[in-house]
Amino acid sequence: MPPPFMPAPFESFAGFTALLAAAPGPDLAAIEGAVARNGQLTKPPGALGRLEDLAIWVAGWQGNPRPGITKPQVLVFAGNHGITAQGVSAFPAEVTVQMVANFKAGGAAINQLSRCFGAEMAVHALDLDRPTGDFTQGPAMSEAETLAALTVGWEAVNPAADLLVLGEMGIGNTTTAAALAAALFGGAAQEWVGRGTGVDDAGLLRKAKVVEAGLARHADASGPLDILARLGGREIAAMAGAMARARVLRIPLILDGFIACAAAAVLLKTAPGALDHALAGHQSAEGAHPRLLAALGKEPLLSLGLRLGEGSGAALAIGIVQAAVACHSGMATFGEAGVSAG
Repeated sequence: MPPPFMPAPFESFAGFTALLAAAPGPDLAAIEGAVARNGQLTKPPGALGRLEDLAIWVAGWQGNPRPGITKPQVLVFAGNHGITAQGVSAFPAEVTVQMVANFKAGGAAINQLSRCFGAEMAVHALDLDRPTGDFTQGPAMSEAETLAALTVGWEAVNPAADLLVLGEMGIGNTTTAAALAAALFGGAAQEWVGRGTGVDDAGLLRKAKVVEAGLARHADASGPLDILARLGGREIAAMAGAMARARVLRIPLILDGFIACAAAAVLLKTAPGALDHALAGHQSAEGAHPRLLAALGKEPLLSLGLRLGEGSGAALAIGIVQAAVACHSGMATFGEAGVSAG
């Protein structure tokens, strides 16, 4: 079923920032209860390693010392980019439309992974017939266009979800993500661009030059949301909106690869603690993703050489989080099992 409709309660970048800054933190009592339960389970202390920390983390965001994951949600957002005309991708922009059709038909990798882990999945295409502006010539989006994309993401989140994964599709968006990362964290363009869909050395050089031109043109951007508008894409803004809604609703979030993390970086720079509800699902094969994860302060759960996007790495990590919660909430305590704690 579609999520209940809830209009986005922001009409400006300032309103979005205030909403994000006021988002609640985790439930400390639930964390305390989960820590206590973890100490009583039938295993040596720390024997399940990071799974124990994951379960306790989920408990805090769900407000339940014995959490469960039964309603994971996967959302994929698609957008087209004006910079593709400059040869920054190995594929034409038409592929975005074609892949959206594949998602809707159930034929993509993310469809299979969503089914594997019992996740509700939906695809949202954002004005694919109207690409963003070429950010080397002007802003990619106006404030109104950026707010509209943020709103799409916000309204797509199901408040009943107990875990959220966000993915994207948009030819050219590794270039966009590199520009955002460079603008938000500094560094030269070549430190952030990667091969994306598989461009050759000449294509990689073109990407770096495009990012350099965008950074120079928009050096006067006034804050992270203005940077998002000038250098970003509709699907990236929609992911940021969905991440913010999850933060407000205290829904645990699994971050996907380089592009999703670029969207997350906008939130991190917008309000302290904006990504406290998020963990990194994986480290992708896109060259600058480890650098971006370090800037976000996130340690990935998996590193399998994935570079597909779509939310695929984060969706795969749903199983890890489900396993952590299942062990924590389903295992017997020493007392329940009649086993001596030593």
